[in-house]
Amino acid sequence: MVGSHTQMALDLRRESRFSAEHFISGASNAAARAWLSRDRWPEGRLWLWGGAGTGKTHLMRIWAIRHGIPVWEAASLGRDEHGTLLAGEAPLQLAHKLVAIDHLDQLDDEVALLHLLNRAHAAQIRVLLAARYPPARHAFRVPDLASRLRATMTAAIEEPEDALRATLLLSLLAERQLVVAQPVTDWLWRHLPRTGEALVQAVELLDKAALERGSPITRQLAQDVLGELLD
Repeated sequence: MVGSHTQMALDLRRESRFSAEHFISGASNAAARAWLSRDRWPEGRLWLWGGAGTGKTHLMRIWAIRHGIPVWEAASLGRDEHGTLLAGEAPLQLAHKLVAIDHLDQLDDEVALLHLLNRAHAAQIRVLLAARYPPARHAFRVPDLASRLRATMTAAIEEPEDALRATLLLSLLAERQLVVAQPVTDWLWRHLPRTGEALVQAVELLDKAALERGSPITRQLAQDVLGELLD
């Protein structure tokens, strides 16, 4: 019973990360935010891309929540023996005028995505996609899908600038309810790689180490557990 409650708390915390109030705006994500605020996109599609930890999924989920639609994982797209489009094990329903598909890097059934895009285009449904890289850097096996996606408008999310990076570090620590002295956070900010992914990895490692050792997060602990991640 205790384990069940713990898992539920973790799930709720993970979901709360993607609320609009927790998103940190900056110059690095300004172009993506501007495109998401538009009512129309060329060909009705937009592809968000950027490194891990830059906020692609967060922005997509804010947009999806605003419009009351689900976010589908690309890996869940498929077809049954009759050719019916599936999202997981359920038939994929295009009941809204908007579609959001995350983690295109993990797409398995390219034909399913091509059929979805064709149906969305015919029904004038806008499609938001997200991945680590732009379409031109993906080796799609289905030629029609490759050409369709390479003609899709893209919006890059850059690595966080210094001001955003500092705020992101504090936000990640607060999200896990970690109390860290300012000299330690300042030291982390100076020595961690200048990427969102490095900040996410560092906070996860620090949280785990502090819990296992039953000790506060100090500079010495950070040096012990972060190792090669530090500059």
